[in-house]
Amino acid sequence: MKSHMVWFLFLVSFLSVFPAPSESMVRHYKFNVVMKNITRLCSSKPTVTVNGRYPGPTIYAREDDTLLIKVVNHVKYNVSIHWHGVRQVRTGWADGPAYITQCPLQPGQVYTYNYTLTGQRGTLWWHAHILWLRATVHGAIVILPKRGVPYPFPKPDHEKVIVLAEWWKSDTENVINEALKSGLASNVSDAHMINGHSGPVNNCPSQGYKLSVTNGKTYLLRLVNAALNEELFFKVAGHLFTVVEVDAVYVKPFKTDTILIAPGQTTNVLLTTSKSAGKYLVTASPFMDSPIAVDNVTATATVHYSGTLSSSPTTLTLPPPQNATTIANNFTNSLRSLNSKKYPALVPTTIDHHLFFTVGLGLNPCPTCKAGNGSRVVASINNVTFTMPKTALLPAHYFNISGVFTTDFPKNPPHVFNYSGGSVTNMATETGTRLYKLPYNATVQLVLQDTGVIAPENHPIHLHGFNFFEVGRGLGNFNAKKDPSNFNLVDPVERNTIGVPSGGWVVIRFRADNPGVWFMHCHLEVHTTWGLKMAFLVENGKGPNQSILPPPKDLPKC
Repeated sequence: MKSHMVWFLFLVSFLSVFPAPSESMVRHYKFNVVMKNITRLCSSKPTVTVNGRYPGPTIYAREDDTLLIKVVNHVKYNVSIHWHGVRQVRTGWADGPAYITQCPLQPGQVYTYNYTLTGQRGTLWWHAHILWLRATVHGAIVILPKRGVPYPFPKPDHEKVIVLAEWWKSDTENVINEALKSGLASNVSDAHMINGHSGPVNNCPSQGYKLSVTNGKTYLLRLVNAALNEELFFKVAGHLFTVVEVDAVYVKPFKTDTILIAPGQTTNVLLTTSKSAGKYLVTASPFMDSPIAVDNVTATATVHYSGTLSSSPTTLTLPPPQNATTIANNFTNSLRSLNSKKYPALVPTTIDHHLFFTVGLGLNPCPTCKAGNGSRVVASINNVTFTMPKTALLPAHYFNISGVFTTDFPKNPPHVFNYSGGSVTNMATETGTRLYKLPYNATVQLVLQDTGVIAPENHPIHLHGFNFFEVGRGLGNFNAKKDPSNFNLVDPVERNTIGVPSGGWVVIRFRADNPGVWFMHCHLEVHTTWGLKMAFLVENGKGPNQSILPPPKDLPKC
């Protein structure tokens, strides 16, 4: 008995000195936003970076960890950072879109983003959310499951982050400023990038990214599309992928040789190294099934098996045709939520707010736009071209500052027409800083309908603050009487960024259980610049954990 008591006392004292590891941790990162001279495509330019790196550093954490990320602005531009796909439950102050949830960090300013990765695990990413700085200010967020919690698929032997992007030889701020001055579309990028490298392009002998592998292993590739304006296909010669996750949500695994990934989206795939040796070409190439100019330069890399000589020939693959709609649809239509007991698909079945939003382009008068013959290309949701405020929306809401925004965003299009076809005589849009108000915990069904005004186009729409379920999609005009009968309410894919198909529609559902002001916009940066954006104002609930937390003391001011 005495010995048992001694052991008990020893154990108590041991645990008091060495407590059991907690479920979650606080992790600290420091982001110095600095200029760095970077050489790509055989030319150099001063480039805005985080910590002098391109792509930027990867953030590693576990589900339910808290992140404290101190951002210091050392450049001439105003800066803000968005943590793309992080729910930010009650912490909209840390979401990051400039003039939506915060005023940007002016040159010399410091701000610490403080948020918890509540109930999330998988691959997300971070990027600048002001101007076109995200062209080079971006990186991955890897959220591992809680300790002791396995993946719901065979454990990989290794994990690799793969960031896809676009590169301009010119300063990207000059690119968009010239476009806005002209009223026309911006110049397309000069190359695509795989982990910061293009491969050989236009007589410039770049080596390209090399993924070193050993045969007989399984690699989890964490793909991020950080491109500004282009959906991308991703392939590896002679290999199949098993898709296991999109936008940090597990999916029913399926095999494919081609990944489709839109700007803003993330995709986790398993790659099994089934060859004995060799070098295999990796391609990242654009998908565009509309008459829109894109950067048609394919980025290349290699999967390089250990023991293979560098001089060995590379096994090649052809990227899909640029307009390979069938390949794109096959991938998109294969995505289903895992919907297991541990990871259920909690699809709202009763709906409080039925919304119908058109997304597309327009033309507004611009007397100074000589290249545009006195007109400027704009973009809109429900014919409203969003006007960015001069102070941030979330503080204006929280502190009841009047005159910054209105809450009269239309729930339906102001003009009914043949959205996906036919001609429109008046292509002008309205302008305003108009929000749509939702009560806390309201359920929402939102139809996103592409329009053929100027040209039909795929729009990757990103909603901040929430995940949503894609319950249906189709071509042509959404039919409210017929199409709902084909909705998938059992295992629809859950995402934070969804592609609205060219000349078609997609229907999403979500629960507004996160109070705050939440941006929704096209993740084609040129369309966001043109005004294809709006915001939801979700009111506080009545419960103890249903209100926005107070703002941090170091929140930047406008």
